[in-house]
Parts: sequence; structure tokens; C-alpha cells
Amino acid sequence: MMIKVEKIMSMLQTEYVGREIHYFQKVTSTNAIAKEEAKKNAKAGTVIIADTQTRGHGRLNRKWISPKGGVWLSIILKPTIAAEETPIITLATSTAVANTIHRLHTLKTEVKWPNDVLVNGRKICGILTESSIEGENIKFIIVGVGINANFNLDVLPTDLRSTTTSLKQLLRENVDLERLICVFLKEFEEHYELFKKRRFDALRDEWRGMAGFLGKNVEVMSFRETFMGKALDIDENGALIVELENGERRRLLSGDLTVRE
Repeated sequence: MMIKVEKIMSMLQTEYVGREIHYFQKVTSTNAIAKEEAKKNAKAGTVIIADTQTRGHGRLNRKWISPKGGVWLSIILKPTIAAEETPIITLATSTAVANTIHRLHTLKTEVKWPNDVLVNGRKICGILTESSIEGENIKFIIVGVGINANFNLDVLPTDLRSTTTSLKQLLRENVDLERLICVFLKEFEEHYELFKKRRFDALRDEWRGMAGFLGKNVEVMSFRETFMGKALDIDENGALIVELENGERRRLLSGDLTVRE
């Protein structure tokens, strides 16, 4: 199931995101290719798409299984921002994916901090944002997006099947990948324009409206420890605020979160 770039270009409604696409049948990872293209001064909005990745990875270099039939893409960005503001791009991307899936397929989508999109409590999309920083300035940002689309869960390792889903699994049919990509790129561009205009409040508020875990008891695994608490909110830079049983509040920039009923 090869993605047809010509079909994407014929349907694309963006101003600049995806107007240049580099397509591959197989890559190590689209983020890796995007970094190389960014170093060669590729335009902002350039998109790398692959049918499959052999070494796709998520946060903390965890392996990301990327079978044929999924949407595996990376977007090159060159914003003028402070490094601490980059997590907002991840939040904006999450809501763009969630909106895309909901509008195309009327599925109820949620976002989960810091970088997941869920349907029925199961992960359907992961996002990996990586930055190149020189001094205090950001040279470029790569936003990697993986959407589980046209494959059944039996192609995934057994330990992932209970926490993961795909569009094909949910809808019992294949979806139009090129249309999915086009609608997402349009949604992404709209959200990124808000980001460039520093409309961070609007982006955070939209994300909060999809964050079903807020207000619930969660278990958080950070680099240093694992603890329980109530997920209260995100702050101005997208960090998660968790309240412990003793009333202490923790601010987390990274970690893994599981809802505990």
C-alpha cells in the first residue's frame, strides 16, 4: 500500500506545509531524514513521508513499530521561539491529529500528555518533537507523527495490542491515507499559525478540552521516580501539574502517564 504523493498534492489545501514532500518507501526514520534535509536548508513546511520505518522511535529512544499502512511523516519547522516554548508545538500537533481523526471518521478522540492521541482509551497516534539548538536559538524543529491507520493489531508485538488501536481496527475497513494526510497537514498548518502568532492560550485551551485524564488520579513515571497523584492542568509551557496526596504539587516537563481509576 504505497502512498501516492501526486494524489496528496492534488488535494492539498495548505499554504506552505507539505508543498514540498520527500517520499520514501522505506527509511530508518522520517525524523532522521528530516534532520538531514533541515541541515541542507530545506524550506520550513517540508514534509518527509515513508511507507514504513525500520528504526522508528518515540521519546526516550523507544522503538516505534511502523508497519505498512500507517502514516509516518515528519515536518520541518523553523520558528523564532525560545527553547522552553517547544512543548506547545507538541500539544498543537496532538490536537491537529485528534481533530483530523474525529472530523474524517467521527471517532471520539482524546489527547494524553505529553504526546499521544487516543481513541477509546487506546493509543492511535504518537508524536516526537525534536529540536536543533545553537546557543539560545532554535535552528529548526522536527515534528514526527505516526498514525496507526490501515493495519490490524496482529502485526504489532503482543505486549502493545492491549494499549494500541488503529483506524482499520476501529472502522473495519481501510481509510484513504492521502486524504488523511491532507486534512492533517491543513489542521497542522492552522494550529502552527496560531503558534507563530503566540496564541498559546488558545492552543492550550483546545488541548485541555480533549484531555480526558485531567482531574483524574494518575501514575507518573519520570526519569527519577514513579508516583501517584491527581493530574490538575498544564502550565504556560505545556508542563504537567500533578497534585500529590499530601497536597504538594509537581511540575513535569517529561514522563509517562497512566490513568488509575
